[in-house]
Amino acid sequence: MNPGSEYQPPTTPYQGPGRPFEPQGPPPTMPTVPYMPPPQGPPPPPRRPSWLLPTLAAALVVLVAAGGVGAYLVYGKVSGSLFPATTGQPSSSQPPAGAAKGPDVCAMLPKEEVDRLVPEATVTKSSRESDATVTFSCNWVNRNISFGEFRREREIDVRIEQWKPEGAKTGRSLAQGSYEIDYGGGKYGETAKPTLDPGEKMYVSPVKDIPGVGDGAFAQYTWSRDKKLMWFAYGKAHARVGDMTIELKYQADQQRKDAQILSNDTVQAITEENAIREVSGLIAYFAKGAAAWQAKNPNVLAQPEPSQSASATSAPPEPSPSVLPSFPADCTALTEVATRLVPDPETRARGTTIGADSQTECRWLNKNLPGGEGIIKIRSALITVHRFTNRAGGVDEASAKGYYASRRGSDQHMAQSSMGGITWGKVADVEGLGEQAYRQFVQTRGRGEVSASSGSVLMRKGAVVVRVDYSGHQRPEGEPTNSPKVKLMTEKDALGGALTLARAYMAELDKQPAGG
Repeated sequence: MNPGSEYQPPTTPYQGPGRPFEPQGPPPTMPTVPYMPPPQGPPPPPRRPSWLLPTLAAALVVLVAAGGVGAYLVYGKVSGSLFPATTGQPSSSQPPAGAAKGPDVCAMLPKEEVDRLVPEATVTKSSRESDATVTFSCNWVNRNISFGEFRREREIDVRIEQWKPEGAKTGRSLAQGSYEIDYGGGKYGETAKPTLDPGEKMYVSPVKDIPGVGDGAFAQYTWSRDKKLMWFAYGKAHARVGDMTIELKYQADQQRKDAQILSNDTVQAITEENAIREVSGLIAYFAKGAAAWQAKNPNVLAQPEPSQSASATSAPPEPSPSVLPSFPADCTALTEVATRLVPDPETRARGTTIGADSQTECRWLNKNLPGGEGIIKIRSALITVHRFTNRAGGVDEASAKGYYASRRGSDQHMAQSSMGGITWGKVADVEGLGEQAYRQFVQTRGRGEVSASSGSVLMRKGAVVVRVDYSGHQRPEGEPTNSPKVKLMTEKDALGGALTLARAYMAELDKQPAGG
C-alpha cells in the first residue's frame, strides 16, 4: 500500500508523545462462531461485511417544556456490545463438579487505561449461558467525545467464554478448537478478496502473534470504507487461557463536527500500528484476569449473574440549575430591550456550575401575548452566560475558545438539514460581536408540547461565552401550542430579535473589566 493513496488507512489520529488522542467508528457486526472441529481444509471465504450506519445521536429541540421556549440541542448516547448475544438455555448435560461466581470482566481493566482510551465511558456488563459456553462481557463506549472542532468515538468490547465439557472432550480442548478456528480465519483473511461494491474498500492486516499472553494470543487490524457513508477501523485480539477464550475489539475515530451528516467526510480512523499495539496490551489484562479466576476456582464452571441481563453504569449526571433569588445585574440592564421583544414577560434566572464552567441563565417569557383578533402569540428570550475559570480562579480563555468551537461545530454539523420535524438553517459568522460570533435559525414542528422557531446567536469575548435565543410562534386562539395551525416566527424576526438582544448584552459586557 502506498502511503497517501486512497487505499492507505488514514494517517494516525492516535495519541503519541505530546499529542492528543483520537477516536473510533462503528464496526461491522461480527457473527458468533459456534464450535466445530478444527477445519481440515482451508476456511470458507469470508462473507461480505455488513455495513452499519454510523451511530446517529438523536437531536431534539426542546421548546417551552415546563415553561420555557429557548431552544437547545440534546444529544443521546447509544451503547451496546459489538458482539451479538449468545442464546440458548443452560445445558443440563455434563454437570460441573462445582460452580462459582463468574469473573468480573469490567474489573480486569485498570481505571487509568479506561480513562486513557475511552474517557467518560458508559460501561455495560452482561453474562449469559448457552449449551456450549458461559459468557461474560464488558463494554466501554463513548460515541460523543468533544475535542475542539472534532467529535470523537471510542469503544472497547471484551467477551470471555468458558467452554463446557462435552462427552470425552474437555472444556480446555474445546476452547483450543475454537481458538484455532479464529486463528485460521484470521490467517485466511490476510489474503482473502471479499466481493465489494463499487467504491467500497477493505484491508485486513496479517495476523500478529502476541507472545507471553495466556496459552496463545494474536491480534489483527481491519480497515474499511465505502464511497460516501462509512469509514471505520478497529483492532481485534483473541486469546486462550485454559478452558476460556477471550475476544477483544478496540475502535477509535474522529470526524470534524461541521462534516456533512451521515458521511465519511473528514473521518480519521485508528491506524494499523496503533490498533495492534493497543489490543495487544489490552488482551494481556484479561488473560491475566482469567488466569487469576481459574487459579482461585480450579476445575469449576463459572455461573452467570442470576438475572442474566445487562447492567450499565455511566458518569454521574450534571447538576441541575437552581433558581437564583434575584435577576443578575447584567440581565437587569437589558430589561428595556428584552421587554420590547417580549412584552409583559414572566422572568426567571437560574445558575449552576459544571467543572470550570459557571453558568447563569436569564429568561423572559410570555405565552399568551395578544396577536390580533383571535390570535395568540408566544415570545421567549433566553440568555445563557458561560464564564470559564481555571483551578486558581483566574480566567480560562482557552476553555472558552474550546467550548465555542465545540458548539459551533455541533451546530454546523446539523446546518441545512432536517430530521424528525426539526429544520436547521445555515450557520453564519457575525462581525462586531466580541471576538467570535455566529447565528443560526431553527424551526421545530410536531415535536413535544410546542411548535416554534428560534433565532440563536453564540458569541465569545475572552473567557466568556454567551448564547442568546429568541423564539416564538402564533396560532388561532383555542388551538394547542403544537397544533398544525401554528404559524412559526419568521427567520427575519427570530434572528433580528436574537441579534438585537445579543448586541445589547455585548455592550454591557464591554463595560466590564477584561474577563469579567
